[in-house]
Amino acid sequence: QVQLVESGGGLVQPGGSLRLSCAASGSFFNIYDMGWYRQAPGKQRELVASISRGGSSMYVDSVKGRFTISRDNAKNTVWLQMNSLKSEDTAVYYCKADMHTVDAPRKDYWGQGTQVTVSS
Repeated sequence: QVQLVESGGGLVQPGGSLRLSCAASGSFFNIYDMGWYRQAPGKQRELVASISRGGSSMYVDSVKGRFTISRDNAKNTVWLQMNSLKSEDTAVYYCKADMHTVDAPRKDYWGQGTQVTVSS
């Protein structure tokens, strides 16, 4: 069974920083793309940033220059460094991993979500 465990959310003032972590554990053969999504109240879940196994990354326009995604393949972990946070960044942040497991050669797994609140 595969688990994605997120940590690092919390309450921060506008302009502050947070670093989210997501570690994969369990039985799997490989992790392909990893990404961070977020869902604000009353809105659809949106992709924030993603990174390939080789390290190629992409970002939604609203976070470019403020957020940085990174990963360590040996640790099966992905991070999201969030700087210059704004109130509109407030959301539940979810980690997603495209993985090769015994169930399927490619399947998406999700973390449980971590709350990020940006408020003074």
